[in-house]
Amino acid sequence: MNAKITLRGMTWSDPRGYDPLVAAAEKFSQKHSNVSIVWDKRSLQGFESNPVDELAQTYDLMVVDHPHVGAVVSESCLLPIDSPETEPALLQLASESVGKSFESYYYKGHQWALPLDAAAQVQAIRTDILDQPASTWTEVIDHARRGKAIWPLRPPHNLMSFFTLMANQGTPCGILPHTFANQPAGLKVLEAMQTLHDLVDPVCHDMDPIAALDALTNSLTLAIAPHTYLYKGYANAGYRPHHVTFHDIPSLGNAGPLGSALGGTGIAISARTEHPEICKTFSLWVAGSEIQSGLYAQSNGQPGNAAAWSSKSVNEPVSNAYYNTRMTHEAAWLRPRHNGYMGFQQEGSEILTNILKGRTSHKAGLEAMSARFDVSFNNENKNLL
Repeated sequence: MNAKITLRGMTWSDPRGYDPLVAAAEKFSQKHSNVSIVWDKRSLQGFESNPVDELAQTYDLMVVDHPHVGAVVSESCLLPIDSPETEPALLQLASESVGKSFESYYYKGHQWALPLDAAAQVQAIRTDILDQPASTWTEVIDHARRGKAIWPLRPPHNLMSFFTLMANQGTPCGILPHTFANQPAGLKVLEAMQTLHDLVDPVCHDMDPIAALDALTNSLTLAIAPHTYLYKGYANAGYRPHHVTFHDIPSLGNAGPLGSALGGTGIAISARTEHPEICKTFSLWVAGSEIQSGLYAQSNGQPGNAAAWSSKSVNEPVSNAYYNTRMTHEAAWLRPRHNGYMGFQQEGSEILTNILKGRTSHKAGLEAMSARFDVSFNNENKNLL
């Protein structure tokens, strides 16, 4: 008889992050009777900020987001998933990626995680109030003038909107030192953000996407969130007093819904695990098209596999959220991932808050963001991949 194996995993506390992994663990144990997987959970804020290297000391499996990749690789705390044995499965998953979701976990020659959950900044509307989504930033401003817009600006989400608008107008932020933002383009984006900022409730500065969607689905007047990460639950009837539909982002530029700041999550393996092969087996299985299109989506999950996104049965319960936002996700922009980026993400967001609140000028603030971005490379090797 095989010895009993217990794996510990850490994910985030939203039902979308926890429920499908608990269901998957139970199903996996039915197939591998000597293996059990116990999942713990942490808050969204903790998920975005807690050091992965600390979690890797305790857990075998971890749900991570891709901007942490450079830092965790530098700490040697994750196990690469790529090997000759896993290559066929990885090639299959790469072909099933929603946009750059799979690529986002590939760094310096190795695959460090597999996409479980795909997300990017999209648009959410109340169809009982609005007939159709906004297609341009000008339309968003018109809705805001009538008191109908909500916009999550709590760090780092204000910075995500800056990234999205920069890429959307055709001038994406750089990922190397001294390339952060073209100044005229950056000033144009700050002006667009300032216009909307001055029309929405100041409480937006305290809101992440979940708080904004809660406000939107409980309100009698709010009708649109032009930028919010996709949370499929809010498109389910009965999840909140009102439900929303998700759509492609409104365009500041002239090329449609491109450039949204990519989000989502992936499953990674601790370098300290005593059971690397079974961890790889579970990770490849739970990220695969069969589980993602079936059990994962049916258990409150927001899948990261394109087969699920193309499925009618997966789309129907969420008002076609995946169909409606597919273009935005396929054309999403991949954030920097170097060791040091996460410090910039926090401090750059704080600088942006000061800009929008009028504590510093647009020009001085943009220069401060650029300078802080350059500093973020101090701990990174020169050979950036």
